Amino acid sequence: MKGRRMPKDASTSEKAAADGTVGKALDVLDAVAAFGRPVRFTDLLRQSSFPKATLYRLLRTLTAQGMLAYDADRQLYSLGVRLVRLAHTAWSQASIAPLARPVLDRLATRLGLTVHLAQLEAGQVLYLDKRSAAAAAPMFSAAGKIGPAYCTGVGKAMLAHLGEAAQARAISQQAFHRYTPNTLASPEALRADLTEIRRAGFALDREEHEPGIVCAAVPVLSTAGRLLAGLSVTGSTAATDTADLAAHVPALATAAAEIAALVETWHFPDAAPAPTPIAPI
Repeated sequence: MKGRRMPKDASTSEKAAADGTVGKALDVLDAVAAFGRPVRFTDLLRQSSFPKATLYRLLRTLTAQGMLAYDADRQLYSLGVRLVRLAHTAWSQASIAPLARPVLDRLATRLGLTVHLAQLEAGQVLYLDKRSAAAAAPMFSAAGKIGPAYCTGVGKAMLAHLGEAAQARAISQQAFHRYTPNTLASPEALRADLTEIRRAGFALDREEHEPGIVCAAVPVLSTAGRLLAGLSVTGSTAATDTADLAAHVPALATAAAEIAALVETWHFPDAAPAPTPIAPI
């Protein structure tokens, strides 16, 4: 698997300069993560816009801080324990996934299929959680993965319920790569589908992202209509079809409403009171 090339275009370089060392370090973390496996310095350098000395310095700093791990015997870099711990803390404290998990578990058990909870992140689908039936079909999605919004049911369900300006911005961020013959490969085709999805209240993925995988999805909306997340039920064409999945939309909508209610009553712990200032003598 090739890693994500670290930015070389002018606009990204300007941003990196503005962000300074922190921005550069985050680019390196992104690059290591993109390989999906432990990676050698030479592989990172090949993908990097940073000079060799700069990349080596950033890697040493990240390793010293526990954000990366280095296997000296095999000369391989991988994501560090500290980074994993921070990611887990973010998932448990700043994500709606822990709140929603009991709802997802009940839904997956009831339907005997795989359910996903996702949010939009820079116009793409960020999978927050995935709960599967006992014999789930293999598929791309997994918690923490980023997927395309324009050709997944959960992505389209969320895009359809954005405001006009936010939707236009999100559509401009889509790649429109044709994954299958059924992929919506243009902004015009996507907009037409989103209009119908908003009218119907649910979206379908008709093998648009992965051959043999179909799904139905609904948005998770606040009482004020603000988009919170997306919820989908997914299966393989060997075991189900879009008509069968569409029949599960009422159950999806009920679960989405449960999740929305949990999110709207969710509050972070109150901050500790500020210490009483000491009066000057």
